[in-house]
Amino acid sequence: MLELLPQAIGLIMTPEGLIALTFGTLLGIVLGALPGIGSTVAVAMILPFTLTMGQAPAILLLLAIYAGSVYGGSVSAILINTPGTPQSAATCLDGYPMAQRGEAGKALGWATQASVIGGLVSAVVLILAAPQLAAFALNFGPIETFALILLGLTCIVSVSEGSMRKGLIAGALGLFLATVGGDPITGETRFTFGQFPLIAGFDLLAVVIGVFAVSEVLIRLSGGEDGSASSVQFRGLVLPRLREWKGRLSGLSKSVLIGNVIGILPGTGAATSAFISYAEAKRSSPRRARFGQGEPDGVIASEAANNAVTGGALVPTMALGIPGDAVTAVMLATLTLHGVTPGIRLMADNPLLIAAIFTGFFIINLLLLPLGVLFGKMASPLLRIPEAWMLVLILMLSSLGVYFVRGNPFDLIVMAAAGIGGFLLRRQGYPMAPLVIGMVLGPTLEMSLRQGLIITNGSFATLFIGHPIAIGLLCLTLLALSLPLIRHYR
Repeated sequence: MLELLPQAIGLIMTPEGLIALTFGTLLGIVLGALPGIGSTVAVAMILPFTLTMGQAPAILLLLAIYAGSVYGGSVSAILINTPGTPQSAATCLDGYPMAQRGEAGKALGWATQASVIGGLVSAVVLILAAPQLAAFALNFGPIETFALILLGLTCIVSVSEGSMRKGLIAGALGLFLATVGGDPITGETRFTFGQFPLIAGFDLLAVVIGVFAVSEVLIRLSGGEDGSASSVQFRGLVLPRLREWKGRLSGLSKSVLIGNVIGILPGTGAATSAFISYAEAKRSSPRRARFGQGEPDGVIASEAANNAVTGGALVPTMALGIPGDAVTAVMLATLTLHGVTPGIRLMADNPLLIAAIFTGFFIINLLLLPLGVLFGKMASPLLRIPEAWMLVLILMLSSLGVYFVRGNPFDLIVMAAAGIGGFLLRRQGYPMAPLVIGMVLGPTLEMSLRQGLIITNGSFATLFIGHPIAIGLLCLTLLALSLPLIRHYR
């Protein structure tokens, strides 16, 4: 791979390649910042325009939009408490409280630097270790994935601020909502009550936008005294100084590692990575008591992890032809449309193209810093809009984004219902993060458990026997659950 680097750079440094990298990254940031659009929709929107482009520029354009949109979601998450993408939902937990106390620029600066570092490390990992990491990912079958998701669910305990009981109830509600619709194994419908639109289940994006964005609008309109109605002052992005990173680098490294590992595993994704990383940061940070009140470590954990996923997700995509998530599935479709056959021979048959894609991905993550600063200046006028107009704008963008994903009017009803439900729950002190965690992790948890039980002929007692990776993850889960009790008694 490294010996092809000069030729790969020559393939990228063409007018078409440079435009694809720069314009794609900026467009991705803008689309990611618009509530409801999301990375998958952003990439799918641009896919038809790549059919007239060469192979390398076409893939690089979509990669730039992918990486840019994951970062762009943090902008609206921090400034208006509305995650532009589901991957940024965890960023709201500390990013918006920072913005409320007048540190919106600094919060966005932390998010930008963490995103760039996470993305660059994942790009380096992608370049140096894609074949080896893809082979490691093959060790994760359904039982290992189930154990990993169990570990991820422990973050519900960490993000249940105020009341553990209410956090667990919200998490259980999220898990229940994830079961509505068709059974993943038998196809039978569950909890649909004869309503045809519910067969496909609740759209995750509609629920996330509802419980965060719509409930935020309702909280502000009702004059709720949870701090949500305070105005946010933002005059542009402020990058943290180097000395401010002292004591935070270990947490950053851990979050980047979590993002890369989870990104490699097919079917998990950046939202899972962000919440697991946030939970781990809250467990291990020396400033854990300030999480949820505007602690930069929380922003760093979420943004470093979800941007590190972008490179990790490309590992099984490029090395095995197995999409790591919905976005990389679109990437595979693009390769096919451009005459490149995805699969195990992809890297062997197209070494120069793959080298150009990997090198371009590194450049894309470098561009996030200057383009993020530029977009920060463009975004500041948004907050000078009167609050009434801002609330209308949030509702309009949220509705358009949710509807555009599937073109299904039922998703708007889901969004509205989730917003009203989120408003009522927030007024009673229930946190929304556990609910979203339950919905994000629930489908993968159920699918991997059901597949594991099929492998063991329905025996849960023997589920982990002969699976050392799963046993190790299960031990970590038990340790994570016992830590709060240990701290309490200490």
